[in-house]
Amino acid sequence: MELPSTLIRMYAYSDESNLKVLAAVVALTDEQLDRPIDIGPTPGSLRRILIHTYNGERVWLSRQSGQPETKWPSETVKPSIAQLTTDFSAVADERNTWLAKLNPRQLDKFQPYRDSRGSLFHATLLDMILQGLTHSTHHRAQSANAIRRLGGTAPELDYMYMHRQVAE
Repeated sequence: MELPSTLIRMYAYSDESNLKVLAAVVALTDEQLDRPIDIGPTPGSLRRILIHTYNGERVWLSRQSGQPETKWPSETVKPSIAQLTTDFSAVADERNTWLAKLNPRQLDKFQPYRDSRGSLFHATLLDMILQGLTHSTHHRAQSANAIRRLGGTAPELDYMYMHRQVAE
């Protein structure tokens, strides 16, 4: 039995969108990346939004992979955009390896996980996957907004736009 193609397509879209955002921020200075901006995690900056998005991808993959005690990493570090690009690519590769081994029957099984405050919850693996995908989508939208506010050129992140580009 194969994994639903919708999940594969959504992850491909998510990965490509992450790389588009990171490519767009390369043109910005460190001062712009770290400038306080009233959007996203508080205290907010574009770099903090990017770190938060990456942390979400890393944490949700760990939880989905059966590590319910995964703690949310610090967001006070200031990695370079090159390092974040490497980190996003690494978590995508790790996730794709995990997905290739995933039995679709597991999608409806409930798994425990702790949230960032340490509270214990249970959710189906599918719901955890969907949470990870929507978390990244939400914060990429914040990143695109922040890029524009900082004078940069935000990438086109619309799913159908990307789908049409691939189809042509």
